[in-house]
Amino acid sequence: MKIISSSAHKSIVRQSNQLRPMAHLFLLLLLLQLPHSCTRAQEIISTGSALKPEGPNRSWLSPSGNFAFGFRSLETNSSLYLLAIWFEQIEEKTIVWYTNGSTPMSSGSSLQFTHNDGSPMWQSFTTPADTILPSQELSSGTLLQAKLMDTDYSNGRFILSLETDGNLTFYTVAVPTGFNYDGYWSTNTSGNGGKLVYDVNGTIYYALENSMQHPIIVIMPAEMDSMDQFYHWAKLDPDGVLRQYKYPKKVVVSSGLPSAQTVVQAVPANICSIMYSNFGSGVCGYNSYCTFNWNQTETECACAPNYSFFDPERKYKGCKPDFALQSCDLREAQVLEQFQMIPMNNIDWPLRAYEQYFPMNKTTCQNLCLTDCFCAAAVFDQDGHCWKKKLPLSNGNQGSQVQRTVFLKVPKNNYPHPLVNIEATSKWKANRKDWILGGSIAIGISVFLNFLFISAHILRSSFKNPTKKNQIQSWTRAMTRDFTYRELEEATNGFNEEVGRGASGIVYKGHLHDEFRTGIAVKKIDRIPRETEKEFTMEVETIGHTLHKNLVQLLGFCYERNERLLVYPFMPNGSLTKFLFSGMRPSWDLRVDIAHGIARGLLYLHEECGKQIIHCDIKPENILLDDNFIAKISDFGLAKLLKAEQTQTSTGIRGTRGYFAPEWFKNVGISSKVDVYSFGIVLLEIVCCRRNIDLKVADEEQVILAFWAYDCYRCARIDLLVEGDEEAIINMKMVERLTRVALWCIQDEPTMRPTMLKVTKMLDGSTEAPQPPIGIPAFISSLL
Repeated sequence: MKIISSSAHKSIVRQSNQLRPMAHLFLLLLLLQLPHSCTRAQEIISTGSALKPEGPNRSWLSPSGNFAFGFRSLETNSSLYLLAIWFEQIEEKTIVWYTNGSTPMSSGSSLQFTHNDGSPMWQSFTTPADTILPSQELSSGTLLQAKLMDTDYSNGRFILSLETDGNLTFYTVAVPTGFNYDGYWSTNTSGNGGKLVYDVNGTIYYALENSMQHPIIVIMPAEMDSMDQFYHWAKLDPDGVLRQYKYPKKVVVSSGLPSAQTVVQAVPANICSIMYSNFGSGVCGYNSYCTFNWNQTETECACAPNYSFFDPERKYKGCKPDFALQSCDLREAQVLEQFQMIPMNNIDWPLRAYEQYFPMNKTTCQNLCLTDCFCAAAVFDQDGHCWKKKLPLSNGNQGSQVQRTVFLKVPKNNYPHPLVNIEATSKWKANRKDWILGGSIAIGISVFLNFLFISAHILRSSFKNPTKKNQIQSWTRAMTRDFTYRELEEATNGFNEEVGRGASGIVYKGHLHDEFRTGIAVKKIDRIPRETEKEFTMEVETIGHTLHKNLVQLLGFCYERNERLLVYPFMPNGSLTKFLFSGMRPSWDLRVDIAHGIARGLLYLHEECGKQIIHCDIKPENILLDDNFIAKISDFGLAKLLKAEQTQTSTGIRGTRGYFAPEWFKNVGISSKVDVYSFGIVLLEIVCCRRNIDLKVADEEQVILAFWAYDCYRCARIDLLVEGDEEAIINMKMVERLTRVALWCIQDEPTMRPTMLKVTKMLDGSTEAPQPPIGIPAFISSLL
């Protein structure tokens, strides 16, 4: 087959549906096209020619010798490969097109040229990845998709889309679903057809088809350096910026110019200053902020003081607080003793305020946030506006153009201020564990004493006024909002849109009539009166005393006549049930993050919230996902609260079939280990993306997931649990770790199950997950 050379890349590839070891990719036609060739590296690729990741035949050169097509090993794992096109003459071998970024191939894969009828059937120019080249044109409906990271070729958080309505728009997108968030840059040319052109002179422009006044919108003007002396390309980078690059060819390098990649132009010029997305974290992750480096035309992400990156290599995941957040049970004097506000100038987290004040002075603005347990930061501008912000903070931006000051709430003692020296910071980190331990003990004692005082007050009030129904309002008003029934009826449009129901009530979707149209979920308790009081009081008391990232927050309640309602934030991504069992397998990394989140939420309930809480009904339906797919444990109606000296409680059977711990069926007290058991079942469901009991499976031995998981583990075939899940197969060590943890959690004997503290340590790898007992627990066997 003849190959005509080019400075651009065009190719035809057909890929097998499943990229497994030894799978073959069939190349139907490869056409590398360059109009003016002067070097002929390879003219003919004969039928039957093949490429393999290892060995001499890894790639085919274009006739010019400028480009190569074939297998490229990943920077992070040399045993996995992309099918790609790259600059062969550039030292870094810069990739300009690739496929299978989310599902890299193994060394056993191959690609074979099997047929040629002389006509192109597919071209990489029409299906670009993240890069365009001179002479390339993108038509309406085409998009560029940024990588997740420089070394991670999975679909990233930004796209450049040629909309069918005529707009050329940059969007942030949700990972891994790809749902488009708000656009952050656009040509605003709706109503015109158009195409994006990168001409041979280096100009990148948007050509409109239906506009006579402005038929061309220049995105990047032509580069002054000769296109004959430099390689050029434009790439949508992982930070959402389209950058045009150049690299000197050999003739220029020989004249003394250094051989280095240079940024020519960038659009948007400063993405930090224009990114204001109502959803998602912005350019950087949550609780971090973006700074634009004008010298290198790069964005830089940093954490706020007393915060650190979840993952320093994957900064887009955001920052976490390195201290215990303020408890709502603290008295004002305790808050002033333990916390303070520190200023951060020329910085802003502009969206998602939940309170605004005007006019206001700096001191009062700080104090309002300091004494509000929900407030993490206050933003103040020169005009006297003050905004309260909750976690997580989003769309952070720092720069001289930002005329606002942020007052950040941090611990008062031994906090690492940005201006302290490294030695002092190290000392603070060394003593932080002791500080947190001592502070936690003090807070725990304070919370317990407050609880006794409040309980005594309520009891005394009930004797004084036995006809008064609304006893909860007297002590929850400070922590949550007391709604009227009419308010919630209007917010839900007459309780019109049902989004879920459970044993104790129905949940409706609504919006508060505030300036942000806050989305809410209203749970309307509708059981018999005695059960109503018990369930309602239990849930308010339980959630009202908890505040954690992985627990659903109680916004308010209604206790009016016979009406009992609870108000929560609306979770746009629904429950874990919908996420896992809707037919499309979610990302492996996201499933792992969700498992970690559930474990951390249970750890808080069992050991960190002042009094131990047993949830009693952990199941996918009671795990909700917010707009960032962060897991939130919900539905505390069945929860049991234990005093500090208690370890067990007696109760009737509670929970859901399939997630019951064996002790529910025995005449014994239950402990927090029932939640550990239920978590183990849910963890297996997360790993396998299937229900714990599935009567539709073809093999009857696979009906009960726990039994099948034990069987696979005994036979050393854990891979069968994630068959067809390429992302999980690549991470088999993590699959095995999660499976081991799950099998430990579902042991018959409660004392053999780990605590949630041990579970979280095994999940994150800080503690080894030992081999679980090989024998199938009797309780699981009894279900067969």
